[in-house]
Amino acid sequence: MAIVGVLESRNSVDYIGEEFQFTEIRKAFYKLFPGNWSHDIADLGDIQRGETVEDSYSALIQVVSSLIKAKIIPIIIGGSQDLTYANYRAYDKISSMINIVNVDKSFDLGDSSKPINNGSYLGKIILEQPYNLFNYTALGFQTYFNSQEEIDLMEKLYFESYRLGAITHAISVVEPVLRDADIVTLDINSVKSSEVSLKQKYSPNGFNGREICAISRYAGISNKVTSFGIYEYNPSQNDEATAMLVAQIMWYFIEGVNCRIKDDDFSDSNSYLKFTVLVESEELVFFKSKKTGRWWIEIPFLEYSNTKLKQHPLLACTHEDYISATKGLIPERWYKAYKKN
Repeated sequence: MAIVGVLESRNSVDYIGEEFQFTEIRKAFYKLFPGNWSHDIADLGDIQRGETVEDSYSALIQVVSSLIKAKIIPIIIGGSQDLTYANYRAYDKISSMINIVNVDKSFDLGDSSKPINNGSYLGKIILEQPYNLFNYTALGFQTYFNSQEEIDLMEKLYFESYRLGAITHAISVVEPVLRDADIVTLDINSVKSSEVSLKQKYSPNGFNGREICAISRYAGISNKVTSFGIYEYNPSQNDEATAMLVAQIMWYFIEGVNCRIKDDDFSDSNSYLKFTVLVESEELVFFKSKKTGRWWIEIPFLEYSNTKLKQHPLLACTHEDYISATKGLIPERWYKAYKKN
């Protein structure tokens, strides 16, 4: 794994010309004891601001692409969250189908007809060629931070969204979603204000420290996640609490990576159990790993289907999804993936 800072925030809607560093995050991180880890971690320092924002994007694309090709997971510290766009573009010559999970109070769809910013980068990802985005999932969204038009568009595109309350009620609901992710982008503003310094202008509602760290660990455990970014950190004087939280989010992601278990190789029929359930004339095929007990559901192909999907015919799910299917209920994640097919 490699830690990469990006000192770029000029496309933030709140940018007022300030410069910043990640010194306090690094101080807090290096005070933490490592777990029983087998993976090496390198700190590559910071990507300085380019002459233009596009120069900063280009530098991040090159760094992330090189790391992924070398089988090294980048942990990106930002900077404004529009850097997720550059993170996504780093996969252009690596994978033709990308799943993004965004831990955020907002969808960040924005107005794609206007220049990109930290609240509209997803619109640029969706509309700009090459079209490599297969699925986008928002974790922890809060309705009053999103327009009805954005909520309707998420449904129209068959993207997934999980409300803050649904996740805080049962944090494990995010596990199968993160198991399918390639890119995880985390907006630190998804954390509620009481968890950070009074200097930070966060919402009073959001994830607490334990919840955001649990989500980060689930992201690390995923065998498919190949890049992880933490964005919207705004350092201020004597603000140790926020820096400590970011450091602990990083720690839990690294802990998760070190706990990965290869259980998604279905070429060996002895490594899984297969279950078939008939629901509303649809044959749903479930797989359960004997090693970990985790579940997947098969996505059927249509004759005219998008060939990109054939790279990932299985969708992560839960035991509860299987139980629901036996009661005649089609899992919503399966339905949306099927409609995109």
